[in-house]
Amino acid sequence: MFEIHVLASGSDGNCTVIQFDDEAVMIDAGVSYCKINRYMAQEGVDPGSIKALLLTHEHSDHTVGAGPTARKLDIPVYCNMNTYRASKLGKVEHCETRTSECFSVGGIRITPLPTSHDAAEPNAFVAEMDGKKVLLATDTGKLTPRLEEALAEADVAVIESNYNRKMLADGPYPVFLKRHIDSDRGHLSNEACAAALRRTMGGSRQVFLAHLSKTNNTPDVAREEVASLTGIRRMSLDCLEFQGDTRTIRF
Repeated sequence: MFEIHVLASGSDGNCTVIQFDDEAVMIDAGVSYCKINRYMAQEGVDPGSIKALLLTHEHSDHTVGAGPTARKLDIPVYCNMNTYRASKLGKVEHCETRTSECFSVGGIRITPLPTSHDAAEPNAFVAEMDGKKVLLATDTGKLTPRLEEALAEADVAVIESNYNRKMLADGPYPVFLKRHIDSDRGHLSNEACAAALRRTMGGSRQVFLAHLSKTNNTPDVAREEVASLTGIRRMSLDCLEFQGDTRTIRF
């Protein structure tokens, strides 16, 4: 059984554990190790099951706890060299990955895919085991063709639904930042997320709306907007409700 433990997702930090039986990988560590340890306990994750920490990109809401977590759990950090050089990890074991080239951690097959974001070399990840696929794709202003293909094939999609366009336009951010967020190298809006989900519908895919902005979105707004634009039942769209909330998806 695959289990996806979303420990943190949003403006204040991001961390997800993907587990198959007794082996797991962690994707990003954007909160402190103390919080990660507490959130793992909340979701019943055995720290000893985690074999590696994968990094999507170097921004602090994805890496601030990466060095301490890798050292505390005694696990290697997997990421491309550009991300590694741009991150401040301290002394860790680094395993270099290459975008679009598959590798395995334990029995889990991982494929890093390029995203479109203002970072050194940002990636999404597909985790695959026994023919089942999980896509984690956040921090991207648009979906590349490879990402959209992966979204169509995913059994579970943890996908960015960062902002509501009206909330962003009417909100407190300066104009340059609003334009950047709404650009191809920024973030996916609820509307863009919904459009991608609609284009790739098929099968019984589970959807988790991730990386919601605490300023320009709310869980209710994200679910309602994506549901209304896709026809997916609102209650079938999951997301974290508040900081410190955690969630486990099983399939």
